[in-house]
Amino acid sequence: MNFFINILIIRLNLIGAIIFLFLIFNSFLYPNEPPVNITGKILNGDNSEPIANAQILVLDSDAFAISDENGYFSIKNLMLTKCRLKITHLAYQEKIVELELQVSNNRDIIIYLIPRAISLSPVVVTDKISKSKFDELYEQTNVLKGKELQQDLSLTLASTLKNETGLSVRSMGPAPSRPVIRGLGQDRVFISEDGNKTTDLSGTSPDHAVTLEPFTVNSIEVIRGPKVLSKTLTTIGGLVNIIKDEIPNEIHNTPHLTLGGYGETANKGFLGAAITEIPFDPFALRFEISKRKTDDLKTPAGTLKNSYSENFNSSAGISFIKDWGFTGASLRFFNLDYGVPGGFVGAHPNGVDIEMYRRQINIENVYNFKSIFYDKLNIKFSNTYYRHKEFESSGRLGSEFRIIDYIASAEINHRQFHSITSGQFGVSFEHRNFDIGGFVFTPPTNSMNFSAYIFENINKDRLSFDFAARYSFDNIKPEIEDPDSEIGPIKQRIFNNFSLSLSGLFQLSEKVFIGANISRSSRVPTIEDLFSEGPHLAAYSFEIGNPLLESESGIGTEVFVYHKFEKLFFNLNAFYNNLNSYIIPRNTGKINYQTFLPIYLTTGTGAVLYGFDGEVKWKLIENIFIESSISYTIGQFKDNSAYLPQIPPMKGLLEIKYSDDKVIFGINSEWAASQMKVDEFEQPTAGYIVFNMFVQYFFVTGDFYNNLSLNIDNIFNQEYRNHLSRVKSILPEAGFNIRLIYKLMI
Repeated sequence: MNFFINILIIRLNLIGAIIFLFLIFNSFLYPNEPPVNITGKILNGDNSEPIANAQILVLDSDAFAISDENGYFSIKNLMLTKCRLKITHLAYQEKIVELELQVSNNRDIIIYLIPRAISLSPVVVTDKISKSKFDELYEQTNVLKGKELQQDLSLTLASTLKNETGLSVRSMGPAPSRPVIRGLGQDRVFISEDGNKTTDLSGTSPDHAVTLEPFTVNSIEVIRGPKVLSKTLTTIGGLVNIIKDEIPNEIHNTPHLTLGGYGETANKGFLGAAITEIPFDPFALRFEISKRKTDDLKTPAGTLKNSYSENFNSSAGISFIKDWGFTGASLRFFNLDYGVPGGFVGAHPNGVDIEMYRRQINIENVYNFKSIFYDKLNIKFSNTYYRHKEFESSGRLGSEFRIIDYIASAEINHRQFHSITSGQFGVSFEHRNFDIGGFVFTPPTNSMNFSAYIFENINKDRLSFDFAARYSFDNIKPEIEDPDSEIGPIKQRIFNNFSLSLSGLFQLSEKVFIGANISRSSRVPTIEDLFSEGPHLAAYSFEIGNPLLESESGIGTEVFVYHKFEKLFFNLNAFYNNLNSYIIPRNTGKINYQTFLPIYLTTGTGAVLYGFDGEVKWKLIENIFIESSISYTIGQFKDNSAYLPQIPPMKGLLEIKYSDDKVIFGINSEWAASQMKVDEFEQPTAGYIVFNMFVQYFFVTGDFYNNLSLNIDNIFNQEYRNHLSRVKSILPEAGFNIRLIYKLMI
């Protein structure tokens, strides 16, 4: 017995010795490091919004995590020196991230996912309407959001959009600028905020500013084609919609706060802003406030005097949100004081000062139908009070404008029905009271508009169609009629108009699409087009309307092609617009000797506008991208082939950049050809090329997401002139400029 016990003891000792030696050997190979914890946040690469329910898997391991509603995730107790994370989500492209873990016991990271288009069979499986092929094209080419929006943020809406394909900037100094699409400006470009018409006078005169603050927007979309008819009669121009979600349409799980600041050197400008959304189930609250101030603009040839601006903007919104939909309201105040430079022919030597104020109340109700066919009903109401005063340098009031506007609309969206993928139809009503004071002799006028429209999207195999139609009834009635006026009989005018638009898109392959659009466009003359008679102080013009004008109408055509490969996207568009009775205030070359102002006479005449535009986005190698765009429009009168005034020259952008999850930096060049195709009394401009640099850095500190952008514009202080600027004869555009933008999101 003792013998067997001794053998057992020897064997146990041997096993213990082996284990002891193994542990010692193992300690040399694998030092006793503490476990590593990984925490991070998953964000949308387009708009930096948090992504919930993303799956984070540690490859070659059983460890995994799922991001919460704020995008956060945590993986603990990893006994690794390096690892690879695989991040997946149904709506985003899969991503692999490699991490070195030996540097620290804890890693805090931020990961961006790129949204992807998902091809599904044409069956509606949720209460959301799927995007059409046209929507995918617009999203790719005509939506500015996220990182790109922050890079391009500038003083005004127009300057923020200036490098978008087909767009130009009409200006009379930095503050009163407005976007122009393919040579078409004024109210042919409809500007809205969350789908609500922006009531101001920026569409009637170059000295009037747009009453919008671009810094606080979520995204900006530029829409052409049939969808424009859901808001306006004019299909050949376009629609610029600012998206803020001022009336909240969803309840977040936690409060959201965005703080931001903006500064630039060319005008010593600065801005501070705060936006917050607070859930209080079943209510959601949103508040916004911003303050901006700029001094006179510095150019390579001197300071543009009286080009200052000062803006205060605030809003509050509330919604009651349930499964059936939501009902909400918002109140916005917008104050803007700015200067219009002087010093050129017809201008006041010291310029003109303008005080602008807008108060707008919006009410919206959305009801979701539990129906196979109907999707939702959207009812909106807006009331706007707008006031605008123009002062001479002595402080004397020269002009005053006041608008009281009431707008109501109802829209029904429907789901898929046979080959009709989605659509909407609606009606709208607007009553406007337009009053004028000072030394402007346009009569106070009341106008009323009733409109009805339909929009449908049709998909059949590889072929897609967008179709829209809009009917409009307008009654424009001056408070004082004058049948013997020097400009013609000033009396009530009634207009009945309709517009149609049809776009077709054919899918040659999974990556290549071709399409065409044809539309009948209409435009009702404005009150100023009809009844203006006298000096316009800040516009430096003596304006004469035409009470006998008929509606502007014409046929627009366009063909386009776009390719959407994995590393290459490009689209090319060619257009031809043939207009009858094109309404235009034109410099006659004559002077009104009582005011010494040039006389601008409004006429309706035949015109054609044609040209092309396009863009290319190419992923050259990993993280290196090249982008380029070009736009060219020619405008001519049909009767004598003379050139239309205020048509932008050929222009474009060339950009190369490096982009990863945390850093974007690059250089671009804005260029324009000379514009010699000008009207009789219009000044030509020379071509130019301007170089810019930019860098963006994204980082997380605790629960805070930070976005810092540095832009250096006009690096070489190049002197150049914007052809659509009314002050180009005095001084060029801004010189060397540093723009610093910072946003912190919680």
